[in-house]
Amino acid sequence: MPSSAIRTLTLNPAIDRTAIIPSFTAGAVNRVERTNDRAGGKGINVAAALAGYGHPVAALGFIGCENETDFVSFFAARGIEDRCLRLPGRTRVGIKIVDPVRNETTDINFPGLAPSASDLDALRAQLARLTGGWCVLAGSLPPGVEPGIYREFVTLLKARGVRTVLDTSGAALREALRAAPDVIKPNIHELEAHLGRALADEVDVVAAARALVAEGVELVVVSRGAAGACFVTDREAIVARPPSVTVHSTVGAGDAMVAGMVAARLANLPLADCARLATALSLSTLTRTDKDFVSRKAIEGFLSRVEITSG
Repeated sequence: MPSSAIRTLTLNPAIDRTAIIPSFTAGAVNRVERTNDRAGGKGINVAAALAGYGHPVAALGFIGCENETDFVSFFAARGIEDRCLRLPGRTRVGIKIVDPVRNETTDINFPGLAPSASDLDALRAQLARLTGGWCVLAGSLPPGVEPGIYREFVTLLKARGVRTVLDTSGAALREALRAAPDVIKPNIHELEAHLGRALADEVDVVAAARALVAEGVELVVVSRGAAGACFVTDREAIVARPPSVTVHSTVGAGDAMVAGMVAARLANLPLADCARLATALSLSTLTRTDKDFVSRKAIEGFLSRVEITSG
């Protein structure tokens, strides 16, 4: 498969700085046990997971010139093709405070770099040259970018014969649904926010996903943390439940699930196998240590441990 067959788009990337602080207490002095910096952003995390599973993948989007080295070295180490456009300034840093005693994670997210109108035009031109394959559009929007941008990009890509996966939330999700991306992966909280109501149980989640499928989305995946994920098409509803594991980091776990969905679609797997593979990729990310890469061997070790039932 040529490298251009899978692309990810990250408009608002970040360097994820994880600080391990046992018994973290807000409003007090806390001692950091260890830290780890990693180039990230949702689309970049998806690209890393796909590369770890053995798929050539290209990363598109915006990164800052002043700290691009973090991304360049990350892409080189993982074999990701770098097609990101450069913006003046520094890519934002996102802080994750992980408390292994309470098993809690606190996120501190900063605003990203604001692309200019000419930067967005350059990206549009780049997307307009793509044909066929897949493109994953993932993450929040940078400052100043209108919430309809993903709707515009999904429409453009579909016209070029590119299949689209969307992983975003809020107004960007609401707008993009009007263009009917092929696949979407909200988590349970994002879906509830989109609907404006709570989803009490698995039956509610599957019903809500079916309503989105009726609006033109081919596959809706709703991740629910330790409770697993629901995979819904117009003909099937599958629930994948993960085994209990020791979690080392939650960074990129949902993005790895997106990567598994793309890998499964490329292999034309049945929905149950798609759910199994996507969950296994997510598990391999949750259980890796700071310096580990996601590997095909680790992913395959989880496949048989994922419980699959009909929704």
